Amino acid sequence: MPDLLLILFLLNFSLFLLHEMDAIRHSEWRLFIILKDMEDSKAYKVFTFIHLFLYVVILSLLFSQYQTIIFWVLDLFFIIHAILHFIFERHPRNEFKNRFSRAIIYPIGFLAVIHLVFLFNISI
Repeated sequence: MPDLLLILFLLNFSLFLLHEMDAIRHSEWRLFIILKDMEDSKAYKVFTFIHLFLYVVILSLLFSQYQTIIFWVLDLFFIIHAILHFIFERHPRNEFKNRFSRAIIYPIGFLAVIHLVFLFNISI
């Protein structure tokens, strides 16, 4: 089962990376308090550059002794992330109002719940 658990997580993390690619296309930085007032070309660079460090940290922890902790943290983040996208669905700057974007965003939260349930059952 642990191999399937890792595959489920990696599938979900891959969906999240796809979402981040889609986020650049849809200028997601316009939804963030600090970045929304920046010029688009600068905000794009900041948004993209921040993700480099996030990915290095996440991938380093994922393949370390802290793998279970990063599973829990990211699963919870993925759930909250999907909920926030739902809450901001009507935001005027939200450009994720298409089927393709939604077909990436909402399964991330759903798969994170499934992954957490299995993770919790294994740790009991």
